[in-house]
Amino acid sequence: MRVAVPLCCAGSRDRAWIELDMAALGHNVRALQSLLPPGCQLMPAVKANAYGHGAIPITQELLRLGIRWFCVASVAEGIELRRRAIPGQILILGYTHPDQFPLLRRYRLTQAVVDAAYARQLNAYGKKLKVHVKIDTGMRRLGERADHLEALRQIFRCENLVVEGTFTHFCADETTSPADAAFTAAQAQAFYDTVAALEAEGFSCGKKHLLASYGLINYPQYAEDMVRIGIALYGVLSSRDPDLHCPIRLQPVLALKCRVASVRDLHDGEAAGYGLEYVAQGPRRLAALAIGYADGLPRALSCGVGRVLIHGQPAPVVGRICMDQTLVDVTGIPEVQGGDVAVVIGKDEDLEISAYDLAEQSGTITNEILSRLGRRLERIVV
Repeated sequence: MRVAVPLCCAGSRDRAWIELDMAALGHNVRALQSLLPPGCQLMPAVKANAYGHGAIPITQELLRLGIRWFCVASVAEGIELRRRAIPGQILILGYTHPDQFPLLRRYRLTQAVVDAAYARQLNAYGKKLKVHVKIDTGMRRLGERADHLEALRQIFRCENLVVEGTFTHFCADETTSPADAAFTAAQAQAFYDTVAALEAEGFSCGKKHLLASYGLINYPQYAEDMVRIGIALYGVLSSRDPDLHCPIRLQPVLALKCRVASVRDLHDGEAAGYGLEYVAQGPRRLAALAIGYADGLPRALSCGVGRVLIHGQPAPVVGRICMDQTLVDVTGIPEVQGGDVAVVIGKDEDLEISAYDLAEQSGTITNEILSRLGRRLERIVV
């Protein structure tokens, strides 16, 4: 269900919150679908709490948009969706402990087969389980190697495994450089050759999927039955890359905001925060924000690296970011008072701070910035 919340009062009940723009999500879904060949469908990755956005509200909106396949990282993530009455198919991409195999049947979850030994464990459970077989074509992480054809045959022969899909994962698809393009092509060929060999022997490989976000943008020729769309769904890519020729325009879905808890004056030479890292150079005015690293604000933004927007103006972070609080300098914004809104990610009048900005300042990628946003942040649909 969509809940309309006026922007002027959004988050008024909480100290810090996330605003979700479902119109942007719908735009991204339609833009990404425009890249798909006929018969191919999106299988959104809603793992890690939908990359920090909130798995339940995001998945509910995706259902409204006609999406019926989802992928998660763990059985717990799949159960969370089922307990909130999310229908459709849910694929668990990661490892599930054998003690939790009964949960796969109870909650109608599809399990990835991470190698032949794991297939034997799944089969030994003794009851039918729906699975997708992962083929390792170069990532060297999960999946049975493409050149282990006999081991793959053994997986398909497991009487209790209902194989509904076969997939691989590209590891060099973020660019189209000659080296990366060659490696990606080799991965794709290894997958196609292996699947062809299995199908020639009478095994049904089910739905096939090779691509995630960057794969769809850079190598759409390898789109088969489904695309495991991840970071692009949420309106950003992992990093800003001027050499990336993205054929569609994405819109960020998430904004992160918090309240000013308190405002105080510092005299020249006074220190503030843990370790007395910040020392006022002349009279200064500081605001304490009700957000910290326990909410997912990277501690790497401390001591002037990061900033927020208040009343449409930048306010730099001063001192060390704390677990629940962050100090910013509002000397140049005299009207700031307790209860005001600070924008951590998003737009405020003519200025914007993006997930790219936080990622670059923290030395990481947007995937990490977004997926680590804390669960105690209220998620509000606007």
